[in-house]
Amino acid sequence: MNNKAQQFFNEFCLIANKKGIECKEAFQFGTSADWLSSLVVENKKTATTSAFLFYELENEALPKVGEYNIVLDAQEEPVSVIQIQSVEVVPMNEVTEEFALAEGEGDYRYWWEAHETFFTGLLKENNMEFSPEMLVVCERFTNVYSKKQLNKMESSIVRLGSS
Repeated sequence: MNNKAQQFFNEFCLIANKKGIECKEAFQFGTSADWLSSLVVENKKTATTSAFLFYELENEALPKVGEYNIVLDAQEEPVSVIQIQSVEVVPMNEVTEEFALAEGEGDYRYWWEAHETFFTGLLKENNMEFSPEMLVVCERFTNVYSKKQLNKMESSIVRLGSS
């Protein structure tokens, strides 16, 4: 995690009066990090889907309910602290339309095509093929702190200071 992300998380902890919590990781969403991170900040994106296989290949633990993460934009600037609300592993072809819509990127068809394309590319790099039955990790999260909130607070402090 870069220094800016750590500082951003520290600001969240101070403002939210959170003590003794940790941030699991700081990351960018997908290939359109600016767009996707803005959807998180606007509370339009409250879910994400990742390929289960890569957790196994990288021997990485699945996300856990309650964990905090930082969402980065394309310039690796922190824009949001999210907290995981639920984690479910299901075959991709069993992901519900309601869940796909919670990703905030478009309709179910768009969700399916975007994820199929993204997963196909990643799998191909590992000499594997996409399957509609492949297991995916479906996470729901809440935006608990964002750059937008910080900017509002800073401008309120400036206005109060100039009164």
